[in-house]
Amino acid sequence: MKLIFSMIIGYLLGTLSPSAFLAKLKKKNLREEGTQNLGATNTMLTLGTGYGALVLFFDLAKAAIAVKLGQLIAPAFALSGLLSGSAAVLGHIYPFYMKFKGGKGLAAYGGLILGLDPILFLILLIISTACMFVVNYSAGMPMSAGVLFPVLYGLRTHSIVSFLFAAAISAVIIWKHFSNLLKGRNGEDVKVRDYAVHHLFKKKAN
Repeated sequence: MKLIFSMIIGYLLGTLSPSAFLAKLKKKNLREEGTQNLGATNTMLTLGTGYGALVLFFDLAKAAIAVKLGQLIAPAFALSGLLSGSAAVLGHIYPFYMKFKGGKGLAAYGGLILGLDPILFLILLIISTACMFVVNYSAGMPMSAGVLFPVLYGLRTHSIVSFLFAAAISAVIIWKHFSNLLKGRNGEDVKVRDYAVHHLFKKKAN
């Protein structure tokens, strides 16, 4: 019962959407502008870098907190943190009060990893960011992280069960970002290097 309760708490934490709140505050419809997604990236593109950073921090924090609460509520279960954090990711993607249509979950997924293993989070952040710049499309980050996280987490915990549950939530992330991969292959997605260079020179010009 404690494990189930911690997962419910994790899911409810995940449903908290700062991007939806800010969009209402600014009278914007994030589902019709930018990437048409409720998340940090589209908040940054539509409302500005500051608001995007705020959403990113909140989405990371809510999943990381869900991990720690799971471990606190159900310490007897080795997977309590992973399951509660995964529930938060699912809450972000499928919030009940938005007809189960939320964001794509990448920031919350990062928060899950951060809550479980900060060192692994830093390793994956470096590798997935590098992959994103190498392939030049945003899909490089969730795809590489989604493949590497369950493998590395399974190795670090020496647990096939941890690997399987980590692979399950990673599969959801990969599936949610598959459309981004197709857009990148078709040349329809924003090129990461071009976007970074544009904003760098824009700041220098200002």
